[in-house]
Amino acid sequence: MQKPNPSDPAAPRGGPGAPLAASWRSTFHPFTVPAFRFQWPGDLMTAVAAEMEIVILGWYVLSETGSVLLLTLFGALHFFGTLAAPLIGVVGDRIGLRPLIVLMRAVYVSIAAAMAALALGGRISPGIVFVLAAGMVLVRASDISVRTAIVAQLMPPALLTGAVGLSRTTGDVARIVGALTGASLFALFGLGPAYVAILLLYLGGLLLTVAAGARATPGAPRSAGDRRSPWRELAAGLAYVWRAPQLNAGMWLAVLANLTAFPFSGGLMPYVARNVYGLESTGLGFLIASFAAGAMAGSLTVGAIGGRLRLGRQMLVASAVWHLMLLGFVHAPGALAGAAFLILAGFAQSISMVALAAMLLRTSEPDFHGRIMGVRMLATYSLPLGLVILGALIERVGFAITASCWLLAGIAVTAAIGIGWREAVWAREAAANRR
Repeated sequence: MQKPNPSDPAAPRGGPGAPLAASWRSTFHPFTVPAFRFQWPGDLMTAVAAEMEIVILGWYVLSETGSVLLLTLFGALHFFGTLAAPLIGVVGDRIGLRPLIVLMRAVYVSIAAAMAALALGGRISPGIVFVLAAGMVLVRASDISVRTAIVAQLMPPALLTGAVGLSRTTGDVARIVGALTGASLFALFGLGPAYVAILLLYLGGLLLTVAAGARATPGAPRSAGDRRSPWRELAAGLAYVWRAPQLNAGMWLAVLANLTAFPFSGGLMPYVARNVYGLESTGLGFLIASFAAGAMAGSLTVGAIGGRLRLGRQMLVASAVWHLMLLGFVHAPGALAGAAFLILAGFAQSISMVALAAMLLRTSEPDFHGRIMGVRMLATYSLPLGLVILGALIERVGFAITASCWLLAGIAVTAAIGIGWREAVWAREAAANRR
């Protein structure tokens, strides 16, 4: 066996604990890139502001209207912007991704300033909130994909995986901090002052994004011949998925998760907090943060043991557990018990969705990875559909019966996916389960 070269910087040093210490250092090595040191906190401030906005405006709409249907419509509105994602991508190809994200974050600042001014002046209404929020989400839906592409431009290949992982942590941190902070500010000071805080965060994110751009190395401009139709790319990805049974199963599981599970940890959360548990906005923030904490723990667990998981089986089993924990959440006797179920639901959700994404990438050709993940994003359209259907059913049938039937149906369809594609995702020797 060849011994490690002591002069190699990647060689383990210092005894049994050295590989762990080296791994810890390499995790944060992307921060040695000057532009990333500004990009990451800029992304974090923007993500925290967005999470605060979702919590505050959702609670405001429910409080002002008392309608769960309007609340679910407001939750569905956040996916409206996905329709504009291909067009925004074309703009990025024309003017460059860095100018595009600066422009996008300038739009956030402008809309947040308008919302703050109207709220402080007492001229805000649910109708105005819907209009301004629609303008915000039309742009913001593409934020994650644009900033991930920018990170790929910033990093040398050796640092790319760690940098993308660090970039994704901004979302998990934002869900916890944004939910708790937004709910607390709204409860203590009201909508206007809370929106001033959101405005300042968006402004900070914009300034840090500009500073990151000043320290980034400009990329080579793309020629006209390099531009491709996003619709042709999407069609090729759909055809590739259609031919691979394990990808079919994974996509249908993603559609199911967005239709049956995500509504209860997202758009319906204000309704559950106020109408089921009798909580105020701070209690809502606590519930959202509980789910996010469980999700972060799940992501860390998959990172630690991912190599030993049979991904096809894991995504199915964790999906069923996720639905079961949500069933416990909606029937829990109190808020603390509900929060405990949410932590477990978040944990199972993260394991299921990370295993799903890893399976899609591991069992497909590298040349199709981008298009496959693009097709995967289309599954999010079942979430607003689920929210609207659930809102209508809850107002007519009642929450407990609707939630129970919906989640039990989710478990049944999860089992049906496992049975229908058992050779592709459940069989031990299937590609989806190879370690």
